[in-house]
Amino acid sequence: MLAITPKRGVGTTALTTPHFLLLYAAMLVAAAGNTALQSVMPAIGREIGIADFWVAIAYTWSAVLWVLLAPYWAEKSDRHGRKLLTLMGIGGFIVSMLICGMILHAGLEGWIGGVLTFVLFAVARGIYGSLGCATPSATQAYLASRTRRSGRVAALSALSSSFGLGTIVGPALAPLFVLPILGLAGPLFAFAAIAIGVFAAVLWWLPNDRFARRSGRGAAMSYPSMASAVTGASVIAATAPRRTRLKWHDSRIRSWIIAGVAAGHAQAATLTSIGFFVIDRLGIAPRGSEQPIAIVMMAGASATLAAQWGLIPRLNIGPRALILWGASIAAAGLVATMLADDLYGITIGFALASIGFGLTRPGFTGGASLAVPLAEQGSVAGVITAANGISFVAAPGAGMLLYAVDPNLPFAVGALVLVGLILWARKAL
Repeated sequence: MLAITPKRGVGTTALTTPHFLLLYAAMLVAAAGNTALQSVMPAIGREIGIADFWVAIAYTWSAVLWVLLAPYWAEKSDRHGRKLLTLMGIGGFIVSMLICGMILHAGLEGWIGGVLTFVLFAVARGIYGSLGCATPSATQAYLASRTRRSGRVAALSALSSSFGLGTIVGPALAPLFVLPILGLAGPLFAFAAIAIGVFAAVLWWLPNDRFARRSGRGAAMSYPSMASAVTGASVIAATAPRRTRLKWHDSRIRSWIIAGVAAGHAQAATLTSIGFFVIDRLGIAPRGSEQPIAIVMMAGASATLAAQWGLIPRLNIGPRALILWGASIAAAGLVATMLADDLYGITIGFALASIGFGLTRPGFTGGASLAVPLAEQGSVAGVITAANGISFVAAPGAGMLLYAVDPNLPFAVGALVLVGLILWARKAL
């Protein structure tokens, strides 16, 4: 069980383990529901008959809003209350999932056309992108206000791990919720129902802090997906002193940020394509494809977390080596995925690529962090978080445009980008 060091004082309430679990559940359900949706969207798009590119755009629109608005809500938690913003984020997730579920079910049943289905879906997903991004910063701030500084980093790291766990839980559960009546839209309703339970628990059992004046703040976190596994940047941003904002093109960190953005784009493009690739390479019908897609995505998410939680602490190598080795392994994995002709080969290839990406992200995070003094750790963490999220703005659409030309192209181009990163990084980093 997590050891939480409480902050005590006049008018304060210590953070208990049940309170921590409520905050953890709020983060976990959003990440799990998001990746569960990601695992069924290729099948839904094919069933409705909409072009793969527009499926990706409709889904990733919420990521754009998340990147733009997450810093805004991170600044507002002290003013509006952390519990209130946590509930707002969960509520946004619930409303978005319910509306999206109804829209997609209507499209799958043929009650509305494919174009209208995905236009309405994109609008409804915007609710999650706009409001759901408040939950991570609000829960971090709530935790920080009730823990001593000596135990805050460990507690925040444990809380942030919910995003990584959610990327495994979501695809694992999604096929179980593809029910006879609701069909492929079932996972959306199921995760909305789970979130309603979490919302009620937080509302009922988490102490209110609306009028409390306690120190503690949260940081914006990257969009919850397999490409946003925990790197620690948001923890640094939430614990370091506030300073003048650091620009990404600052000469001390520019090369590290470029490396992170390049690897992030390669990962985001291939992650968006992998579900469609599974359907086409295996030659299976859209309905029923959610299970093999979930297997591949679970393998990728597990490999990413294994790299970050298992390999890196034992390898004891520096940021530059993490980027070089990570990019090499990821490129090999993408090539293996591209050449695979069965589910086993695709799973192994994608897992190998995910191990590589699991090394590159902490590599550029650590390199940028070490490039600036302690006083600027909060600022550089904000830049790192933005770099993690920016990959979801253009890369998913670009990946699907390449996929429309040839299903192998997103993986081939991603591998070439990583090879170019290796050649550049050997001199630039």
